[in-house]
Amino acid sequence: MRIAHSPQHVVRQPRAVAIGTFDGVHRGHRAVLDTAAETGLAATVITFDPHPRIAFGNRVELLTTLERRLELLAESGVETTLVAAFVPEFQRLGPEDFADEYLRGIGAEVVVAGADFRFGARRAGDLALLERLGYEVRTASQVQGVSSTAIREAIADGDVVTAAGSLGRPFELDGIVVAGDQRGGTLGYPTANLRLEPDLACPRYGIYAGFGLGHRAAISIGTNPHYGGTERRVEPYLLDFDGDLYGARLVVELWERLRDEAVFESEAALVEQIARDVEAAQRAQRPPIGTRQRADSDRGSP
Repeated sequence: MRIAHSPQHVVRQPRAVAIGTFDGVHRGHRAVLDTAAETGLAATVITFDPHPRIAFGNRVELLTTLERRLELLAESGVETTLVAAFVPEFQRLGPEDFADEYLRGIGAEVVVAGADFRFGARRAGDLALLERLGYEVRTASQVQGVSSTAIREAIADGDVVTAAGSLGRPFELDGIVVAGDQRGGTLGYPTANLRLEPDLACPRYGIYAGFGLGHRAAISIGTNPHYGGTERRVEPYLLDFDGDLYGARLVVELWERLRDEAVFESEAALVEQIARDVEAAQRAQRPPIGTRQRADSDRGSP
């Protein structure tokens, strides 16, 4: 996939363009991408960084980093992604100016979006305007019950199985391995201390089973209350892994929530529980994807 940060760096050719933040690249987003691909034109995405709501000062717990979003878009078959910097100058573009520079400038013939799509300064542009400007407009079918908001709520509850059903893949922790307390090694279970970007969603504290770097994993998310910790730590233990990960990017899938954090009567009791967690991680199954997991997640399209 080609990645550009300016429309001037995108080759002008007949394109079907999908526009949006695409946070998480979930099943609803992929329905939009599939609709663009079905046109037979070069499937192209225009996405934004930072997230528009964050740019306007709101708190948003993102489902993916920009790097991971681009990887997932590439995996979905997108030919080109144009990352538009959501800065004040861009925010002031009127709908017609946006269409002229970002659509006509790259050769867009078809625009794919949801029925309630709005664009341009003060969200003044809509699908009807695009049609008047000469673009063919296609709306993607809604995926019932799938939305970024519902996925964030499931993650906040620690319900990674429901999140996987809506994402179409397991929810992931994506960060850089940094130095930690190195306590896990003394207990016989060396963990990687994962630093997440501050705007990324993080599940409810607890112990999870998952997968990373080709290894099953037991992942601790929380403050290590047994040792009186106060800062959040994300610490995957990769089963049967031997290597140095410091400074490396690590992406870990979460498959199942095993238990809450706890304070133990002794360090020996803690080690016994970790051993049980590792056994549970060995038994865990990758969650089913592509199906609804609970009725109360009905929220409409992406």
